[in-house]
Amino acid sequence: MNPNDAQEIQLSDVKPIVSTTDLWGIIKYANKYFQKVSGYTEEELIGSPHNIIRHPDMPKVIFKLMWERIKKDKNILAIVKNRTKSGDYYWVTTLFETKYHPLTKNREGYLAIRKAAPRHAIEKIIPLYQKLLEIERHEGVEASEDYLIDFLVEQNMDYDTYVKDLVDNQGITTKFFNSIKKMFG
Repeated sequence: MNPNDAQEIQLSDVKPIVSTTDLWGIIKYANKYFQKVSGYTEEELIGSPHNIIRHPDMPKVIFKLMWERIKKDKNILAIVKNRTKSGDYYWVTTLFETKYHPLTKNREGYLAIRKAAPRHAIEKIIPLYQKLLEIERHEGVEASEDYLIDFLVEQNMDYDTYVKDLVDNQGITTKFFNSIKKMFG
């Protein structure tokens, strides 16, 4: 598909997209809504790297930040543009967190809970992501990270706070993620 022909998929405001991976980002579980939205079958998703849905419009620095955080057992909230099997795309607010074995308490993988990103958050994040991508193309991921850090310092917040301010309408997003986490606890 020509990238210019890609269409945005409108997501349900109440259905979660849920997946789990092992410690290396290989998909172990993908709920039915994830399969439907992504256009991939369960068989295509399970055993595939989670970046199968990575959209080229996403700055690498966001995933660098995500991996650094979850490898330190810290959750991260992010706004992500994903690509479907057909080349279309969808925007999500994603909570990434570490999963632990219930008996050994050892890290065993990661949980990603996603919901539709609010339109106003998408409109605010696109210019930032475009700038980060431009920097990555010309100067690399480290320069992009430096820009992101400076941007957040100017906002007087960290990435999590910035994203939460964009998406957490009166705590609704937090409540949504907490209720879904209980089901996958």
